[in-house]
Amino acid sequence: MFSPSVAAFFAQHQELLWLTTLVIDLAGTVLLYRFFGKAGLQVAIATAIILANLQGPKLTIIFGMQTSLGVIFYSSIFFATDVLSENYGRKEANKAVRMGFAVSVIVLIMLSLALLYLPSDRPDTAVFSANIHDAFATIVNFTPRFVFGSLLAYYVSQSFDVWAFHKIKQMTGERWLWLRNNLSTMSSQALDTVIYSLVAWWGIVDLGTALALGAAKYVFKLVIAMIDTVFIYWAKWAYGKRHPVERTAT
Repeated sequence: MFSPSVAAFFAQHQELLWLTTLVIDLAGTVLLYRFFGKAGLQVAIATAIILANLQGPKLTIIFGMQTSLGVIFYSSIFFATDVLSENYGRKEANKAVRMGFAVSVIVLIMLSLALLYLPSDRPDTAVFSANIHDAFATIVNFTPRFVFGSLLAYYVSQSFDVWAFHKIKQMTGERWLWLRNNLSTMSSQALDTVIYSLVAWWGIVDLGTALALGAAKYVFKLVIAMIDTVFIYWAKWAYGKRHPVERTAT
């Protein structure tokens, strides 16, 4: 998709590539909101869930630390639910969390079913089909621990994020959007990291190692939470400028 010169440039500047990917992801969420309102945010959440599932196994080194590409897209879900919370209230944000959970289950089931199909054995496509099947299996062959840990961490942390956002908003009113955005996201991401690390890794590795694996990801989640502050103000301004939002009761 990209020219060799672009690929070569980003091969030498992986941190810039990471930041570029993050900005595009958050900006895409804001633009979906800008043009499609609440439905756009729901689409953004579903898209982020699919991308996080597909790109979660891809590991890379950014700023000297190993991380998964899925962290970017998973973190943007918290951003989208915060925008929903701010402009449509707690009820709609919780509804989006449930929708996201349903999408996660559907994606996991359908991708797992796809692995049950045998690759084509037609002579003209057998080699190609087998290679694609093996590559697909590498990406989506989820273990039961991964599935349970992922779903549990998502539902608990997202529900907590919505609760924390509105708890802080009750104390601050319409002021300090940056505070409720950051505190709710950072605390819920910590909860998400602990749950997933314990369920998915503890028992395979010792407790200290399991928490250490999660800690590295949490550093990136903190960075993303701080960066998305700019975008949540953009989302509030851009959509409200042309489409005044009717806030529902929280």
